[in-house]
Amino acid sequence: MSGNPTDGRFGAPVNGPAVSREEFDALFASVRTWGRWAAADRGAWNRVTAEHARRATAAVREGTVVPLARPWDTRPGPDNAKPALHYMSDLGDVQAPEPSVYKDFLGADYHGKGVTHLDALSHVAYRGRLYDGRAARESVDAAGARFGAVSALGALVTRGVLVDLPAALGVEWLEPGRAVHARDLLAAEEALGVTVGDGDAVLLRSGALRRRRELGPWNPDEASAGWHVHAVPLLAERAVALLGGDGDSDVRPSPVEGLHSPVHTLAVTAMGVPLLDNLDLEHLSAACAAAGRYAFLLVVAPLNVPGGTGSPVNPVAVL
Repeated sequence: MSGNPTDGRFGAPVNGPAVSREEFDALFASVRTWGRWAAADRGAWNRVTAEHARRATAAVREGTVVPLARPWDTRPGPDNAKPALHYMSDLGDVQAPEPSVYKDFLGADYHGKGVTHLDALSHVAYRGRLYDGRAARESVDAAGARFGAVSALGALVTRGVLVDLPAALGVEWLEPGRAVHARDLLAAEEALGVTVGDGDAVLLRSGALRRRRELGPWNPDEASAGWHVHAVPLLAERAVALLGGDGDSDVRPSPVEGLHSPVHTLAVTAMGVPLLDNLDLEHLSAACAAAGRYAFLLVVAPLNVPGGTGSPVNPVAVL
C-alpha cells in the first residue's frame, strides 16, 4: 500500500486546490524573471557559476555514480504513446568485409512521457510569449528555435537535491494525482536534512517507477503526482536553476482551469527554469539513503542541437 488517503480512479488524493486563470496570471507575474540576464536564452542557468560547480564537485565523498535516464523505450504503452525508435542499419554487410562494422539508428519524438529529456526555454509559450517576453511565432518556426534553443544552454554542473517525498513521508510512492505543495517541500527538507538553495537542481521523486513496476502502467496525462502551482513561489524564492522529476513536474489533472501544464508555464516561461522530465530516481533514492544525505553533484549535458526545443539526456548524479 502507498499509505496515502484515497479518492478517485487511481486512489489518488485531490490535485487541488483549484486555481483560476486570474490567480494563475498573478502567480506568473510574481515569479517572472524577464529582463534579468543578458544571456536570456540560458534563463536560470545563468545563476550557476564556476563557484557553484566547484562547491558541488568538492562535496563528492563516496564517488558513487548514478545515471538518471530511463532505458530507451521502443515499446508502446499507455505511458509511451510515441515509442522511441531503434533499428540496425548495418549488420556487417554494408562496408568492405574487414573489419566488420555494426551500426544502428536512434530516433525519438522525445517531448512525451517515455524518454528522459530536458525542456529548453523555447519549449513552452504562454499567451503567445516565450521566456523573456519573446514572441513565440517570431522565435520558433519549422526550422527550429531562434531563441531559447537547447544549444544555448550548454552543460550544467551544480548541486542536485533529491526531494524524496515517499522517503520523507514513510510511504512507497505518491499516488498519481497527488499535488505536492510548499509545505511538502519544507517537511521533506526537515525529514531529509537538506535545504534547497541558490543555483540548485531540484529533483522530485514521487516513486512513480516503483508503482509502475508493482501495479503496471497507466496514462500519466490523466493522472500523475507533481508540483502544485502554489509551491512554485517557494522554489522561485530559493532561486533554483533546474526542476526535474520522475514525472514531468506538473500534477495532473491540472488544477488550473484551461491550462494543461501550469508548472511548465511558470518554470520555463516565467522563471526561465529548464525542466528534466521522466527521470529514473529509484537508484538515486537508494544511494542517497545509503549515504545519509540528499544533496549531490549533478551533471546535465544535453545534445548540442541548434534550434532544438530540448534534448534526450542522461543526467548523472555523483555522491
